[in-house]
Amino acid sequence: MSDQLGNRGDPRGTSSHGDLREEPIGELLKRLSNETTTLVKMELDLAKAEMTQKGKDAGKGAGLLSGGAVAGLMTLGSLTAFLILLLDGAMANWLAALLVTILWAAVAGVLALQGKNKLQDATPPAPEQTIDTVKEDVQWAKTQKPSART
Repeated sequence: MSDQLGNRGDPRGTSSHGDLREEPIGELLKRLSNETTTLVKMELDLAKAEMTQKGKDAGKGAGLLSGGAVAGLMTLGSLTAFLILLLDGAMANWLAALLVTILWAAVAGVLALQGKNKLQDATPPAPEQTIDTVKEDVQWAKTQKPSART
C-alpha cells in the first residue's frame, strides 16, 4: 500500500521525489489528491473483498442452518410416531394420533404468539431512540440564543 502511495515506507513523508518541503505547493496538492484517491480506492476494494467473504460465510452458515432445520423436522416426526405408539397401548390409534396432534398444535400456537409479539416489538425498523434524541437536540438548538451573525 505504501508503495502505491509513493511513500516508500518512510514515516516522515519523504518520497522518491526528494524532500517534500522543496516541492511547489501546486505539486504537493496534486500528489495529495492522487494519493487520497488511491487510498480511498484501496479502502473500497478492501471493503468489497471483506463483504464478499462475509457473504460467502453467511451463505454457508445459512445452508448449514437449513440442514439442521430439516434434521430437526425429521426428529420431530420420529418423536410424533413414538408418542402415538406409546399411547396406542392405552387407547385406540386414532385417539392417540389426535392427542399428539393437539399437543403439537398447542406448541405451535404458543410459539406463533411469542414470535408475533417479538416482531411487533421490533417494528417499525427505525432507530427510535436516535430519532428521539435528534428531536431533543433540535428543540434544544431552537431554545438557544441566536448567534451574532443573525
